[in-house]
Amino acid sequence: MPLPETLLPTLAQALTALQTAGLERLDAQLLLLHVLGQAPNQRGWLLAHDTSVLPAKLASELHQLAQRRLAGEPLAYLSGHKEFFGLDLQVDARVLVPRPDTETLVHWALELLHGAQRVLDLGTGSGAIALALKASQPALQVHAIDLSADALHVAQANAQRLQLAVTFGQGAWFDGLTCDYAPFDCIVSNPPYIAANDPHLPALTFEPTQALTSGAEGLDDIRDIISQAPKHLAADGWLLLEHGYDQAPAVRQLLRQAGFAHVQSRRDLASIERCSGGQWLASSIDHT
Repeated sequence: MPLPETLLPTLAQALTALQTAGLERLDAQLLLLHVLGQAPNQRGWLLAHDTSVLPAKLASELHQLAQRRLAGEPLAYLSGHKEFFGLDLQVDARVLVPRPDTETLVHWALELLHGAQRVLDLGTGSGAIALALKASQPALQVHAIDLSADALHVAQANAQRLQLAVTFGQGAWFDGLTCDYAPFDCIVSNPPYIAANDPHLPALTFEPTQALTSGAEGLDDIRDIISQAPKHLAADGWLLLEHGYDQAPAVRQLLRQAGFAHVQSRRDLASIERCSGGQWLASSIDHT
């Protein structure tokens, strides 16, 4: 039997209850907006309707979502959406949640790319990087690869919904390329880079482990990409990699050892060296 309306919480009371239970205020607001069918940028709407009653069905849904959030499940999985570089991406447990730090990689690539140049996104996941590049510079020819068929389904659905023409392939890094591809002007990647025994891993238990860890030092996949990238780059093409907060020196060394020039790193909004890259000069290409 439904509860009398007088016993149902107002939106303001629901928010207070969520915070009392342990949720951050922003998480509580976003979950409430989600169950109400409002956009995540409508927090002002909650204030304007704070005395409105929350229907019993929605109150039950909100309670269940709050319990999942308190257990550590990412908010993006609960809402099914995550904004990245101005794009509304659909995400779920098949892919990593796109992080704002990764926008550093997109900004860097956009500085280097112009017109109908070719760019490859390795380990595309939800398609965040590839779709952000295509949306920002529509003339780009963007190709994206992932080993996971599940992740590719998410990325392809995002591309279709956003009406962005990106070509997708499945495989382990460059193995996902077809035999008729041309060299790329830029290769970008946010590969797994967390060490297998990293103490922060338990906090990421809801996200796919294969997209997070990469050997004892967290550098196995980065090494593979750096070693294989030169034969897939056009003359003077760039390789740009996201990595861990303390891995920039090691990644720069790997790039230099592989023969890349103009090796450098870029800092994220927290002033952490988040991305490193280098250029494969025309003089380095073996023409034999």
